[in-house]
Amino acid sequence: MIKFALLASGSKGNCCLIRNGKTSIVIDCGGTRKYLSSCFDRLSYDYMQADALFVTHGHTDHIQQLKMFNDVDTYATCALDTSNYYQMQPYDTIELATLEVQALPTSHDADNSCGYVITSDSEKLVYITDTGYISEAIKPYIKNADYYIFESNHDIEMLMATNRPLFVKQRIIGDTGHLCNEDSAEVLAEVIGKKTKEIVLAHISEEGNSYQHACQILKQTLLQHHVNVADIKITAAPQFEIIRGGHN
Repeated sequence: MIKFALLASGSKGNCCLIRNGKTSIVIDCGGTRKYLSSCFDRLSYDYMQADALFVTHGHTDHIQQLKMFNDVDTYATCALDTSNYYQMQPYDTIELATLEVQALPTSHDADNSCGYVITSDSEKLVYITDTGYISEAIKPYIKNADYYIFESNHDIEMLMATNRPLFVKQRIIGDTGHLCNEDSAEVLAEVIGKKTKEIVLAHISEEGNSYQHACQILKQTLLQHHVNVADIKITAAPQFEIIRGGHN
């Protein structure tokens, strides 16, 4: 059974540990070495024993600690400067003992960015952040997952009210930027299914959003689509805090 721990999520660092039995993978390795190491210690996990590291794209907040995983098999659809690197193509699937990991193309201002679908014999987890939109092509692959770790980056009005430069705001709301609360919620309402147990909203802007607001928009949207939100655990991930989910 799949269990996960989201260690960091946001513009200052991203990292997620996913385990199923004796098989374990890490997605992204952004943040400080001290912070990531302390999280792995708290989880009693030796990251050097990971079956693989998967990287979503090459922005610093996702690859800052690549050297920590230099001896771990590393997979990505983007080019990476690290040992034991294996290039994936969109829709490729890697089999690792009790887990299968499939790369799905996303729309971000980084070369060949991707998200991942992780499946075991009986469960599925979708991990998608850093995308301006969700294409129709990938929706069939992310339907009816047990668990979603899914971007809900910003509220457009809150973002536009920040002191960020206009070009930064335009980048964020563009097709190669980040998902806003409403777009994220509409996609989730479309793809979740009877198996869905848990949604973690991720990569939330610390200035242009709030955890409570992101969750509220999702719940309101699901209710509008006649989804019983009482049956789904919905949380929002802070930038630096361990969020555990799945069969923990």
